[in-house]
Amino acid sequence: MSNLLNFIVSQFTNHAETIRILYLVDEDFKSLCDDYYTSKMHSEKLHDKMLSDKQWENEYQHLSSVLEKEIIDYITNREMG
Repeated sequence: MSNLLNFIVSQFTNHAETIRILYLVDEDFKSLCDDYYTSKMHSEKLHDKMLSDKQWENEYQHLSSVLEKEIIDYITNREMG
């Protein structure tokens, strides 16, 4: 399993099996997870570098939050349906 998928599963442990399946068979979900991972990695890099301009860090944190909600909504809709 890739580092990216391991990371996504670690963020949503209650949905680990659904995430693994959707990531492998659903391109839209995979793209959503890829975007979430990228935004989280950028956010962490910006935080680690302690940049004086916090705007980018805040933007990526906001994007991560939005994508996190989309992932949960996506999973919930698939688990119920």
